[in-house]
Amino acid sequence: MNQLSSLDIAALVWFILFWGGFSFVVDSSPLKRKTLSYYMNQHRMRWMRALAARELRMVDTAIITGLQNGTAFFASTSLLAIGAGFALLNSSDLALQISRDLDLPLEATRALWEAKVLALVTLYIYAFFKFGWSYRLFNYTSILIGAFPPPAQRESKEMQQAIIQAAEANSLAGRHFNQGLRAFFFSLGLFAWFIHPVLFMAVTTYIGLVLLRRQFFSRSQKISSHMTELEEADIIKSSKS
Repeated sequence: MNQLSSLDIAALVWFILFWGGFSFVVDSSPLKRKTLSYYMNQHRMRWMRALAARELRMVDTAIITGLQNGTAFFASTSLLAIGAGFALLNSSDLALQISRDLDLPLEATRALWEAKVLALVTLYIYAFFKFGWSYRLFNYTSILIGAFPPPAQRESKEMQQAIIQAAEANSLAGRHFNQGLRAFFFSLGLFAWFIHPVLFMAVTTYIGLVLLRRQFFSRSQKISSHMTELEEADIIKSSKS
């Protein structure tokens, strides 16, 4: 920490607060009910209800397999990024020399450079654990799907419990996957830190605003919210009649 200037520390604090604030708004605040992630969780519940009425459920297991494969890809990518980070630590002197030869605007000592690389590695380690746990949760979801009662029992209490369990496990897997992917996105801001702390703050802010737009104002958010809003209106209408 002695190697960090006041501007570096301010940029790092801004990064942590902005990422934490974004996560709170999307995952925990009352506004989460307007996010793309929330609406997709409603569709996960619809998926499990549709699954309960199907005789053949191979398509559902194929979807889960696809979700697992995508998660495994990012988990593997995280490991590669961690390895690349440690390789970069071993080549700190070379990297700094190249930056001087190319006249890049990098003003950093070896200790400061290594501190920034370690911050990047820490972020990818966090992402790996999120992707790894998400993969495991998708595996648990596939087990819960396999335990579904036959369609003839779809009105039974056991079936309703199975629907809720599978939908919640699926949603939790999706949440951890989103958090891992979020770490990947925000890691781009850390790359800007190698150039300048102000650029680090600017890129972090830009990434956060892009992600906020995708969660609240994107076309995909509008598409996914349409069906769930219709369903909620039907539920309200049926409860009044």
